[in-house]
Amino acid sequence: MNPSTLPPDIALALDDFANSTIPGVWKSVEKTQLIAQMRDRIVNPFQINQGGQPFCGPASIIFELVRKQPLKYIELCRSLFETGTYKTGNIHIQTSPLLRRSQGKLRTQPTDWMVLSALREAENSIFNIEANLPDFVRNLAGITKPWEMETWTKELLGYQKVTYHRTYFSGEFQALQAATKALQNQGVVFPLVTADGFLRAKTPFLALPNHWIVLLGNISVQGGEWLDTEPGKINLDVYSWGKQYRIHLPEEDFGNYFWGVVIGE
Repeated sequence: MNPSTLPPDIALALDDFANSTIPGVWKSVEKTQLIAQMRDRIVNPFQINQGGQPFCGPASIIFELVRKQPLKYIELCRSLFETGTYKTGNIHIQTSPLLRRSQGKLRTQPTDWMVLSALREAENSIFNIEANLPDFVRNLAGITKPWEMETWTKELLGYQKVTYHRTYFSGEFQALQAATKALQNQGVVFPLVTADGFLRAKTPFLALPNHWIVLLGNISVQGGEWLDTEPGKINLDVYSWGKQYRIHLPEEDFGNYFWGVVIGE
């Protein structure tokens, strides 16, 4: 999408927000910068990046929101900026004064910080979300559970049929089949993976389900036990950390680092 030729409804919504005289409620978010970054993300959703914050779940959801419903993304950003709240479906985000006062080292862009931290805080009942907490506490506070991804997929993205396919011990091939079908029908797919092994080609000390990503498609399964031939290899495209990855994994590694998918159809 060319920034100079945004669809009229999107350009109008951004201009209306820019011309609003309602002040913002976030100390770390300046309005002119916010609108510029929103525009950048609508033009290129790969600009959305959790950065150094543990917001992989919210980042995956917002990536698909921007790709598929940019007007709703504008509505979300404007409401959060002006009121610190947002309501859609059964989701009611009410950000805390503590979160809105966060300043200092955000570890991500202000626009992403505002939206992603708001989603994450809305689901937390124990841990606060603050920019400069110790890493251990920030990582605990940032954990996104499968049922939270299901809720966001249904209530924020608006998909009526939402399922979670667990692949802790088996079922990877069946999950990929379901994911492929969903993508062909304009659905969304959010895999839960081990970040180092799946994305960074690093062998982790302990393979754990610790990172949500977006499955983009271009899936191929070559050989392996699933197809009764050897050797097996899985290839697919995914989004994470503000970029697209082309994944090439042997069947065994894929099984070790792929823990399930939330699918919205």
